[in-house]
Amino acid sequence: MDVGTIVIVTISVALVFDIINGFHDAANSIATVVSTRVLSPRFAVLWAATFNFIALFIFHTGVAKTIANIVHVQPIDPAYMYVVMCGLIGAILWNLLTWWLGLPSSSSHALIGGLSGAGIAHAGFDSLNYDKLIPTVEFIILAPVIGLLLGALVMMTVFWLFRRVRPRRVDRTFRVGQLISAGAYSIGHGGNDAQKTIGVIIMVLVAANVLHMNPQTQDLCEPIPTWIIVSSYACMAFGTAIGGWRIVKTMGMGLTHLKPVGGFCAEVAGAVTLFTATQLKIPVSTTHTITGAIIGVGSVTKVRGIRWAVATRIVWAWILTIPMAGLVGGISLGVAQTLHAWDPLPTTSTAATAKPVETCPQGPVKMPI
Repeated sequence: MDVGTIVIVTISVALVFDIINGFHDAANSIATVVSTRVLSPRFAVLWAATFNFIALFIFHTGVAKTIANIVHVQPIDPAYMYVVMCGLIGAILWNLLTWWLGLPSSSSHALIGGLSGAGIAHAGFDSLNYDKLIPTVEFIILAPVIGLLLGALVMMTVFWLFRRVRPRRVDRTFRVGQLISAGAYSIGHGGNDAQKTIGVIIMVLVAANVLHMNPQTQDLCEPIPTWIIVSSYACMAFGTAIGGWRIVKTMGMGLTHLKPVGGFCAEVAGAVTLFTATQLKIPVSTTHTITGAIIGVGSVTKVRGIRWAVATRIVWAWILTIPMAGLVGGISLGVAQTLHAWDPLPTTSTAATAKPVETCPQGPVKMPI
């Protein structure tokens, strides 16, 4: 398979992953607003999809550049194009499995696990960029904890502010408020998650020597092409618009019973966490974030109201996501290598001993796609 074909196929797979990511994570954006019956499921996914795309005009591309540097890509080695493709396959298969089981696992961590597993299968643990990987792994724990604490704090603040207001008026007020909070959370969701696909496309273009990464600054030498950004956000929004109902039931109804005020507080807490992480250029799990926020809100209203058996299933899905997606990514690369998908670099060739450039290329760079 020639380089151009590999690049086109991998980009296509990346955009399919983006659609599945939106489909899989639609529950994150709409679970609370649906479970509180503020919006119908059909209108809720359209509402969330619209704000997913609006995020394109709000955030920088820092998260995309973090994802693009998870694995040290060597343009001199054609195998790295397959590393990206097989990493995507690992993430997609795990996403589909957890969607079928109705478990809100993290599409973000499935992607990171798949890419890491494929990278390790090809070049060992030295292929990983720990400067980018470690903060992301740390947020596996931090994201739900921050969401939980913020959810509880916002809920307690709202309780105090509205302590003398009649329940019916509170309910009516926060039914409107949930439209705003759901939109804000969807912006945070789109801004963080769509950039992960942008990062993957950057990776394959760097592997194909179309784009160039400066290893000193770990930044692109060229600006990110507009078509990559627009297509990634559009696919994320489309995936959200066709999102499934299975995980919505687990997130919005299985964890705890929410009223509109609780849904509003959970979404505000989730939105603040996602906006902050995106500004810090850290890819986080939107699933972990909103789950923590929902549990935080539920713990304020009634700790016994939280269905801890469901929460335990979710935690196990989180724990298994990175290793299982990594395993599938590594196996996929092994299968591709067995089928001689690429020609190995000869050990005696100058290419085999060559080192990647340490500075950006001079002059204009031709973009074949």
